Amino acid sequence: METLRALWSYRGFIIGSVKRDFQSKYLNSILGVAWTIIQPLSMILVYTLIFTQIMQAKLPGVDNTFGYSIYLCSGILTWGLFAEILSRGQNIFLEHANLLKKLSFPRLCLPITLVATALVNFSIILALFLIFLIVTGNFPGWNLWAVIPLLMLQVLFSVGLAITVGVLNVFFRDVGQAIGVILQFWFWLTPIVYPISILPEAMQNLISYNPMVGLMAGYQTVFVTGEQPEWSRLLPIIILTCFFIYTGMRLFKKHSAEMVDEL
Repeated sequence: METLRALWSYRGFIIGSVKRDFQSKYLNSILGVAWTIIQPLSMILVYTLIFTQIMQAKLPGVDNTFGYSIYLCSGILTWGLFAEILSRGQNIFLEHANLLKKLSFPRLCLPITLVATALVNFSIILALFLIFLIVTGNFPGWNLWAVIPLLMLQVLFSVGLAITVGVLNVFFRDVGQAIGVILQFWFWLTPIVYPISILPEAMQNLISYNPMVGLMAGYQTVFVTGEQPEWSRLLPIIILTCFFIYTGMRLFKKHSAEMVDEL
C-alpha cells in the first residue's frame, strides 16, 4: 500500500513522462502523430491485400475471406505490445541512469511510464483494427469484452518479466543482448503466423508448453470466430505471471539501492 501511495503522489511525473515519450517519438516529423495511424493502418492493409487477394490464404475450418488476415493481425498486434514492453523494459533502468542518480522518486515510475506509453500506442492500433473488422463485417460483437481480461493478463505478465529482466540487465549486460534473440525464437514458436493445427502432433505437444500459446489463441478465437476463449488454456501464463511479478518485485526491492551504484 505504501508503494501505491508513493506512485499515486507521483502521478503527475508519470503522465508528463508519457506525454514527453509520445511527443519525442515524432519530433521533427512533418506528419507528426499521423504516423501513429499510418503505420498500423498500412500493415493491416498490406496483410489483407497479400493474404486474401494475392495468396488467397485460408484458415483450416474457417470459411471467411478475411479469416487468415484477421488471424495474423490479431496475433501480431497483441504480440507487438508484449515485445515492446519486454524489449524496452530490459533497458529501462540503464536508459534512465542519469535520472536515477540525480532525482529521488519511486523507481517503479519508470516501468509504469513504459507500460502506459505502450498501451497508448496499442490502443490506437487496436482501434484501427476494430474499424477494419466493422468495415469487413467481422466484428466479434459482445464477446469483444473477453479481450479485456486477456489484455490485463498479458500486461501483468509483460511487466513482471520486464522488471525481472531489467534488474538483471543492470548487473549482467548479457541478459539484454539475449532478450532480442529469445524474442525472435519465441515469436516463431508461438502460433501467430501459422495455426497450431498444421504442426505434427509431437510439435504441438512441445509448443503447448509455451505460455504465450494460450494467450494468443484467446485473442485469435475472439477476433476470428467471435467466440469466448478457452479460459483453461491460460493457466500456464497465469502461474508464470504470479511468479514473475513476485520475482521481479523481490529483485527490485532487494537491489534498488545497488542499481544506482552499478549504473
